[in-house]
Amino acid sequence: MATLPPPPTGSLPEETQKEKKGEEQNPTPLQEYDDLISTLPLDEGWLPVRLRKYQGSWFPELNLPGVIAIQQHFKARPTDLFVLSFPKAGTTWLKALTFAITTRTQHPLAHHPLHSLNPHQCVVTMDRIFALGQASTIEAMPSPRILSTHMPFSLLRDSIEGSGCRIIYVCRDVKDVLVSWWHFNDKMRPPEMDRVPFAKALEMFCEGICPSGPIWSHVLEYWEESLRRPEKVLFLKYEEMMEEPMSHAKRLAEFMGCPFSLEEEREGVVEEILKLCSFEKLRNLEVNKTHKRDAVHLAKFDSLFRKGKVGDWRNHMSPEMARKLDEITQQNFKDSGFTV
Repeated sequence: MATLPPPPTGSLPEETQKEKKGEEQNPTPLQEYDDLISTLPLDEGWLPVRLRKYQGSWFPELNLPGVIAIQQHFKARPTDLFVLSFPKAGTTWLKALTFAITTRTQHPLAHHPLHSLNPHQCVVTMDRIFALGQASTIEAMPSPRILSTHMPFSLLRDSIEGSGCRIIYVCRDVKDVLVSWWHFNDKMRPPEMDRVPFAKALEMFCEGICPSGPIWSHVLEYWEESLRRPEKVLFLKYEEMMEEPMSHAKRLAEFMGCPFSLEEEREGVVEEILKLCSFEKLRNLEVNKTHKRDAVHLAKFDSLFRKGKVGDWRNHMSPEMARKLDEITQQNFKDSGFTV
């Protein structure tokens, strides 16, 4: 079968290699953009995360230097694969699936790196790496690279235009995204800090104030690009992936250039990958139970696995809240041809 060359062992990011060896990391955050960032609109409603508005979107202040650095310095390679999403839209699962599928011939699934590494260690979030002044880590990765970011397409366009790279984007019901982010933000909160009331979170979200927000333009930009270049941009919906994981795993493999052979299908390789990347399997791994938090991975790994369910918003929103968010969503997607 025609395959996308799997990343060799050394292709895991440098910071991940150090973690495996137990080495300490003391990255120095970029400071060259501090003056610019200090002039940007600030919102502290999602504390402990401070947001700044840059070129129409809101970003965590800590990651914004990376966003600007990517815009100014990063150029994609033809063999790059980007795993993209709005935050809390299925990112962790998609990273796990793409990494497991592309490395299946290199690593026996019974001893795959995902048994001991978090998916975010296997597929790095570029914004954070660049923000820490570690752009050389990304450049040192051999091709083909699997990279991730939450940047809107409009901000990423210049870095990838004309490269021929491939993009996989996943979107999710806006209501579930809000609920997931609200819980995630709460887990980053110091004990002495008050919790953001859900009603306030809904209000800010509806105003587009959240990391990478507003969500509607973020989704539409990638959806429209998938219409323009379907051979290079694969647009997925989380709910459809949950409903038919087998067909979507095959679709991912086809798009990435490493389709499953008939022999692999007969031997149950697709099922094994789905089991390895399942929510329950990942959540119960020792690495994903840790309360680890460091300069590279700001989130504790255990905070990345809450429920992963479709429709959990019903446990948090009144009918009036849901109706309000649905109306805003419909208004923003009006005349676009996109349906949730």
